[in-house]
Amino acid sequence: MRVRNKYRKSTAFPCNVGSRCSISIVVWSLVGFLLMLQIYSLISHRNTVSGDIKLRMSRHPLVRELEQVEEENIQIPPPRGKRSPRAAKRRPKRTTTLVDEFLDENSQIRHVFFPDMKTAIDPLKDAGNDSFYYYPGRIWLDTEGNPIQAHGGGMIYDERSSTYYWYGEYKDGPTYHAHKKGAARVDIIGVGCYSSKDLWTWKNEGIVLAAEESNETHDLHKSNVLERPKVIYNENTGKYVMWMHIDDANYTKAAVGIAVSDYPTGPFDYLGSQRPHGYESRDMTVFKDDDGVAYLIYSSEDNSELHIGPLTKDYLDVKPDIRRILVGQHREAPALFKYRGTYYMITSGCTGWAPNEALAHAADSIMGPWETMGNPCIGGNKMFRLATFFSQSTFVIPLPGIPGSYIFMADRWNPADLSDSRYVWLPLIVGGPADRPFEFNFGFPLWPRVSIYWHRKWRLPSSWRVTK
Repeated sequence: MRVRNKYRKSTAFPCNVGSRCSISIVVWSLVGFLLMLQIYSLISHRNTVSGDIKLRMSRHPLVRELEQVEEENIQIPPPRGKRSPRAAKRRPKRTTTLVDEFLDENSQIRHVFFPDMKTAIDPLKDAGNDSFYYYPGRIWLDTEGNPIQAHGGGMIYDERSSTYYWYGEYKDGPTYHAHKKGAARVDIIGVGCYSSKDLWTWKNEGIVLAAEESNETHDLHKSNVLERPKVIYNENTGKYVMWMHIDDANYTKAAVGIAVSDYPTGPFDYLGSQRPHGYESRDMTVFKDDDGVAYLIYSSEDNSELHIGPLTKDYLDVKPDIRRILVGQHREAPALFKYRGTYYMITSGCTGWAPNEALAHAADSIMGPWETMGNPCIGGNKMFRLATFFSQSTFVIPLPGIPGSYIFMADRWNPADLSDSRYVWLPLIVGGPADRPFEFNFGFPLWPRVSIYWHRKWRLPSSWRVTK
């Protein structure tokens, strides 16, 4: 009996051990599988990153020159008299910062952020060694000698005419506040359009979508809001389709508007507005993929998250599919582009007309999940980088010739005079290792970093320029 009882006890103990071992084997097998999957992903992406680095090293000297950062050393002047009410309201009890100086129209260093007309970029006068130079923050004149009015804009390249078209908000009107607590605004004038063969000399093609002057119930009535117009071409219908943010003066409508035209220079016929997928929509953009499928990306839920969804085949509506991304991160001003099968996006924080820190994001699928890669800004100084060089993203232009090279388009808003808001165009390069771990990939960065380089003065290398 003793032997039998001892035998029973001894068989029970190995059984429990076996069960525990089986669970451990399953768990560790799963961990090993995930680890091998991650290693495979890293190896598959390593060649891409390595190729990017080799490509960057073999580029022309002018390209490497663009990657040499420029530093800024701007001293905040001592107080002199009263600050403007706008600046005092923003920081009544704190030490003055560069952002405060930027927002103060009475600042002694106002000229640093908003140079006067004497320094304007004038393609008709600049010649020789000064040709094709961009000066971020300076007034930029069109071929008629007037400041370009294409704020919050976007760009298309029309292959049929070998021409770039730049669309944006035409804000050449007085800045005012609709009510005491309202944001600075300009009445709707319309969407301006400019054409260029070289991305530097811009011809004014006029207002291609005009405001409604008399009908107060119309979306485009001058008392409402029209922001961030973007145009894409539909090969199936032969139409140029414009999407834009439509709102009322209090920003409670939160919708998108759609317009169409047979020509890139308009006129565009306004079709109406909607809340896509039934959600609020404020800052937005559209992105046309390599396969011709277009997507709408918009800030929603009080700007706390972004939504992405495909458009219908004619680009005139959204399909039911939707993905919520960057939930709870409060991002706006999305600007998307694609490089070697990876989708990238630049966004800004939500601080009204005041500048804030840009973030770069990446995804293997446009519908997500999206990873946050960190601040892409390089150069200037710490405050320049934290304020996106005192600008806000609006679009990214792919450049011909060298893969991984783009122009970052941004607006330097002037809330004291929105018509005098400026443009900040800077080189954007995709390449090199990312500088922070990611959330959805076990801490291993899978994509090369996105870098936006600060320059007071720069131009495209000759191999990038579009032939006139």
